[in-house]
Amino acid sequence: MQYAIVSGGTEGIGRAVAEKLLSEGFSVAICARNKEELKAREAEWNEQYPEASILALQADLSIKEEAQTFGQTVLSNFPQVDLLVNNVGTYFPGKTSEEADGQLELLMGVNMYSAYHLTRSVLPTMKKAGSGHIFNLCSVASLKAYPNGGAYSISKYALLGFSENLREELKEQNIKVTAICAGATETRSWEGTELAPGRIMQPADIATLIWAAWTLSAGATVETIVVRPQLGDL
Repeated sequence: MQYAIVSGGTEGIGRAVAEKLLSEGFSVAICARNKEELKAREAEWNEQYPEASILALQADLSIKEEAQTFGQTVLSNFPQVDLLVNNVGTYFPGKTSEEADGQLELLMGVNMYSAYHLTRSVLPTMKKAGSGHIFNLCSVASLKAYPNGGAYSISKYALLGFSENLREELKEQNIKVTAICAGATETRSWEGTELAPGRIMQPADIATLIWAAWTLSAGATVETIVVRPQLGDL
């Protein structure tokens, strides 16, 4: 049995990734802030994947202590963590000079610090095992500034920098790190937006990419994946 953590795993990309891993025989731990959604996913997956161990824990990973506690609770229930997907994130548009006071702190907390503190909580176990794979859900906003990107883009640039530093630090310890810079994907960020069918990507597309990168030989690592809708960015 192999073990994975997928942060923000009740909907969207996180749910698609968790379900892909469960279908491939993993046991999976997820977290989210919404208790009812966590209960629903846990009940659904326990029925669909009876051989797997499933943890669904309430946590706000933008809060350092909750991120650390989530990681520690997973490690007290799972013998190891083979795969970590830092998926928690949120989006607010805005110009740096005009966006609401506190927006940078909010977005850095959710999009960057969550990954930083959760990763640090499980890395000692990966290092002891001498193996593991960390995926960070970055964005095309990590690669190029765009109008109205503001604090969101800043936080995603930071997450890519975090990924690249981790890659350099961990390569000699046989721990892989992959940054996924994804364009528009059908998640809650796009709710209420009228788009032509097929104009944006599906969460399952990201899950497929993660699985493909995970299944490479031990001697190969995909450092950065850039994936966009076929018609380009919106």
